[in-house]
Amino acid sequence: MTELGEYLAKRSINKSEVSRKTGISKPRLSELTLKESAHLRAKELYLIALAIGAEPCDVLKEIHKDVRLEHD
Repeated sequence: MTELGEYLAKRSINKSEVSRKTGISKPRLSELTLKESAHLRAKELYLIALAIGAEPCDVLKEIHKDVRLEHD
């Protein structure tokens, strides 16, 4: 499961409802939540955040919490 998948699961988010609200297909949402190789687009992240009533920046920070600059 991806970080996005874990984020949605922790919050008991219904992916079918997110799909309906965002227009992102169910297969694409499954790919984003299950496959580490799937690349989440900024627009998709923004739409998902709006659909679940979350701040897009908060979702981004949560699902990429381990990302750091190399020379920081």
